[in-house]
Amino acid sequence: MKEYDVDAGQVETILITTSGDVVKARQAVRTQAQRTGLSLVNQTKLVTAASELGRNTLLYGGGGRARIAVVAQGGRKGVWARFEDEGPGIADMDLALTDGWTSGNGMGLGLSGARRLVDEFEIESAAGRGTTVSVVKWAR
Repeated sequence: MKEYDVDAGQVETILITTSGDVVKARQAVRTQAQRTGLSLVNQTKLVTAASELGRNTLLYGGGGRARIAVVAQGGRKGVWARFEDEGPGIADMDLALTDGWTSGNGMGLGLSGARRLVDEFEIESAAGRGTTVSVVKWAR
């Protein structure tokens, strides 16, 4: 995890193997966002990003896990979520982050849309090595 202080709670881990697990991850993100005091608008942005990333973990990564925690840094609090899979990875990251591009039947807004909805966005992927996406939304 990037250099954040993890809240006394812990990191919640949710295995993603079904669409129901994506819903569980989304609900866990919403719970932590409420706990952290994110505004309703910022809760919605973070939950939307988590939904897209969880769906990608399931559909393109073949399943994986979500890790969610309340974090602190420099006197501010936020929600950190990481989505990890061991799928085929992303061969062309620039293309995958381009609005409108899709490797499937979606609208092509998943990764680029998620990136716009959060305050911090990190992605690591390589063909044949899976993908890890970490996001943070800070309370204002």
